[in-house]
Amino acid sequence: MDILNVGAGRTDDEYKHAQQLHRDELLEDSQNDANYFFWAAGLAATSSGILPITIHFLINIGVFDLLGAYGTRFGGNLHTVAEGTVVMWILALCGLGFAARKGYRWAFFLGIALYALDMLALLMAFSVWAFGVHGFFVYRWFQGQKALGELNEPVPVAATS
Repeated sequence: MDILNVGAGRTDDEYKHAQQLHRDELLEDSQNDANYFFWAAGLAATSSGILPITIHFLINIGVFDLLGAYGTRFGGNLHTVAEGTVVMWILALCGLGFAARKGYRWAFFLGIALYALDMLALLMAFSVWAFGVHGFFVYRWFQGQKALGELNEPVPVAATS
């Protein structure tokens, strides 16, 4: 009767080994999904104009678009404010990436909320392609937090008689 709460035909040791493999896969999946924070930071840097290479077709940040459109009240300081916003955005994404790689689920949630708000800004700026790229990042971060949630669930122990 030692096979209660164990997969069909598996011993307790095989079950524990399978559980550990599953937990290792979940940890690897969450860390891979956390790496998308760094990809997002790099793409934000390329779309912002602070790097020599600038790509605006598929990659864009809604906050930057709105700042460019409605930030004229900053006058001559608009360029400085825009660059400061870019640097803060990139640092926030990198910080969330490091926190997510360490296993903090809140980092994924915060990244999802940040990009969901930015997706609203992208809708106001009519940037459909960038909206899709944001949706991809939100999906990957959702998968990462889901993997961490499964990883943090208590492991069922096999019943012994």
